[in-house]
Amino acid sequence: MTITRRKHRINKAKIRKLMVGNGEREGLLMRIVTYILLIAISFVFLYPILKMLSRSLMGPYDSANPLVDWIPTSLYLSNFSRAYQVLGGYKTILVSIGVMLLIAVVETLSSAVIAYGFAKFEFRGRMILFVLMLSTFLIPSQITFLPNYVMFNKYGMLQSIFPILIPSIFGQGIRQALFILIFYQFYRMSPPSLDEAASIDGAGPLKIFWKINFCMATPALVVVLIFAFVWNWNETNLTSSYFGNEITTLPVALDNFVTRYSMLFPSNNQGTNVSNLETQLSEGIQMAGTLISILPLMLLYVLVERKLVESIDRSGITGE
Repeated sequence: MTITRRKHRINKAKIRKLMVGNGEREGLLMRIVTYILLIAISFVFLYPILKMLSRSLMGPYDSANPLVDWIPTSLYLSNFSRAYQVLGGYKTILVSIGVMLLIAVVETLSSAVIAYGFAKFEFRGRMILFVLMLSTFLIPSQITFLPNYVMFNKYGMLQSIFPILIPSIFGQGIRQALFILIFYQFYRMSPPSLDEAASIDGAGPLKIFWKINFCMATPALVVVLIFAFVWNWNETNLTSSYFGNEITTLPVALDNFVTRYSMLFPSNNQGTNVSNLETQLSEGIQMAGTLISILPLMLLYVLVERKLVESIDRSGITGE
């Protein structure tokens, strides 16, 4: 009886260890719960993209058919070719990537320099200036838009990249106060002994910043660069007002998608001989244009996903 009870206890312990786990390894039950939660959360984020992809492959007849929800009766790839033409083709894509990448790089470098001054140098009124700088993050861009627009118009800088590039140089770009705070936290975590050792070896402030602190701030650099690129990419109100017709980005072209489509593919009621349903603007063409506009951001995330997660974990954004 004693041996039977011991075997029964051992089996119970094994089953409990298998289902619940121990301190070193998760159990089967915890893994199942974890995967269910991950799948549920992933579905919330992936559902709009999957729905957009499904709709972008539908023709006008499938879009109007209530019986067709996810799987189209036939793939309608011409939606992408027309949306590509309406958005401006490869020129708009290259201009968007080039302009936004330049602004993101400038914001990243200026944020690193400004944060280094606040983190490593002691001067009168430092904390007051730092609080004032952070308070600019709370001011909506709609409040400062009109005086900025009047100022840039007075200096003849409209219809160019300068109305967004110049504020980025001086730390007043889109959400740049947050970027400065990220670098500031990272610089404060670095040991002062490194700066003191470099100073004893004869390195000046600029060399200490560039060779030591900036190189060590690679996690913060990656986070800020990607965030700056994405947030500037998605900003349409400022870019459309400042750039005008001289510079057209993908999100701005997407905002004017209906108007641009009616100009490229006029319908029959506008005096042309085109009257079939396939040339009219449909939900599939609009979804294809939306998918093209976010495709560069999706590719960027796929390329830097692992580095981004590691950098966010090390840069102090999570509160660690």
